[in-house]
Order: sequence, then structure tokens, then C-alpha cells
Amino acid sequence: MVQLYTCTMNLAIDLFIETETMKPKVVNRTIDDDIQANGKGVNVSLILKKLDINSTAIGFSGGFTGRYIEEFLLEKEIITQFIHVPENTRINVFTQVNQEQTEYKLVNKGPKIPREKINELLTMIAMIESGSYLCVSGSLPQGISETILPEISRIAQEQKFNLVLDSSYHSVMDCLVYQPYLLKPNEEELASWFDQKEISLEESPTYLKRLINNGAQRVLLSFGSKGCFYADKNRIIYGNSPKGKVVNTACAGDTLLGTFISGLLKGEALDETLKQSIAAGSSTAFRKGLTDFSDTEELEKQIVIKIIEGKI
Repeated sequence: MVQLYTCTMNLAIDLFIETETMKPKVVNRTIDDDIQANGKGVNVSLILKKLDINSTAIGFSGGFTGRYIEEFLLEKEIITQFIHVPENTRINVFTQVNQEQTEYKLVNKGPKIPREKINELLTMIAMIESGSYLCVSGSLPQGISETILPEISRIAQEQKFNLVLDSSYHSVMDCLVYQPYLLKPNEEELASWFDQKEISLEESPTYLKRLINNGAQRVLLSFGSKGCFYADKNRIIYGNSPKGKVVNTACAGDTLLGTFISGLLKGEALDETLKQSIAAGSSTAFRKGLTDFSDTEELEKQIVIKIIEGKI
């Protein structure tokens, strides 16, 4: 079986809170709470495990919060090779306020990573076997420049492993020359990469083709409640999102990506892979934690895959 790695440079413990109201200067009592080991690459590893695909989680881990995540992944039988750093892994807070029907997201910066630890990670990545897959996801902690993404992309091309990038930084555009295997932007990130205020659903195929023409081998573009595109040099396809009550959007994109990677690795048809991935991402958005895939078959019935260009 091919080796697969997920890299989360800015791990997190996410605290999810539900409350009826949120008022300043008073004690706000919660009606529910949940603590989850998180980080975008970690989520991808967890989804892959649910789909019977093993992966190794790498990145930076610090303090008691980092140990909690490592222990959690160990319980899930996911291999970890985190590099330990002096400062604590961050804690983020997501608060669902029912009376306002909205969600507040408080996301911390994360620990400062010493230069020698960054070099250690790059050395580890340079040892990844040819033909393997590395999924680099999420934000960067303090002390790491976004130029690390083109650096990792260069290593991937030299070592001949398949790089998946799920990152909002503009430097992703500098990675295209190294022909990354897959990019997974959302609509806001796509607009930012091309210095646009926004890019509509209808305009998206034009920009997807530009990413492919500039070097990306594949692009998975998530549009939240509006659906998702997949593009490569031979085709652009699109699927709508199913209807449901959104509870938490924090991990939906990671679920979409993990499910899609699973479909690619298993050689499943692209239209079915996209449909399953949208359903899985939506299932996660409709609950407090990652999907257990119990409702995805029903959600798939709402999804129609359309060919925008080329053929499947």
C-alpha cells in the first residue's frame, strides 16, 4: 500500500460551545460543549482512517495540549511523528449562539517554532518515499514564513512524491511551478490568489483552468453551501451541496478533502468520488464533530454531478 502523510504545522485543540445567548460583562452559561483534537491535516488523517486508509501525521506538537492530540490519535490507531517544540499547541474556541443563529470563531496564532525545528521538519519531508502522498494543510504557526510552501513543493518534485496543498497563503501560487498533485482552495482563497474581491460560481471554471495551465495537476474547489468543483487538464465537473442545518463548518473542508483523496487512491470514478466527498463534507457541517458516514448515502441522493468541460 502506498505511504500517505498528513502535515499539520499548527495543531489545535478545538473547544466547541453552544449557548442560547452571548452577552458582555456577565456569566454566559453554556448548554453544551465538546473538546476535539484538531488541525486540518489531523482531520484528514481521521477521515482517511474512517475510510480504512492509514496515514502518518507529522508536524509540530507542544506541551500538554500537543500531548493530548498525540494520545487521541494513538487511540485512533493513527501513527504520529510530530516534532516537539517548547511552547504549547494552541486552543481555539467556536461558540454557537442559538438566539442569534450564528457562530463565533476565536482562533489563536499557535506556538513560535524555532528555526532548528523547521529544518528538522524539512529534513523529515525530504525523506518521504517516491510515489508517496503528502497532504500539507492549514495555517502556519509563528516563526514560519509562507515561503515554506514553495520549499516543500520543490522537495516533492525532486523526491517524486505527490503533494496535496490545502492552504490559504498567496505563496501557493509560487508552488505551481513544481506541479503539485492537488490543490484544495475555497472560493475566498481562490479569489485572494488572483487578487480578486470575489469570484462567482459561474466565473470559477476560468480560474480553475488558469491554475491547471500554470502547473497544478488537480484542483478541488469548495464553495460551501453552493457546492464543489473538481478540475484537471481533461475535465471540469461540479456538484451541488445537499440541504441541511449547518452546525459547525470548521472541519467540513477537511472531510471533503480526506474523502476525495480516498477516492483517488482507490481508483474510484471521479463523479462518484466528488459526490461522496461533498456528502461527507456536508455531513460534518451538519454535526458537531467529524462525520461517521452514517448519513452520507442519503445526502448523496440530493447531489447532481454536472460536466462543465471535457468528459469523465
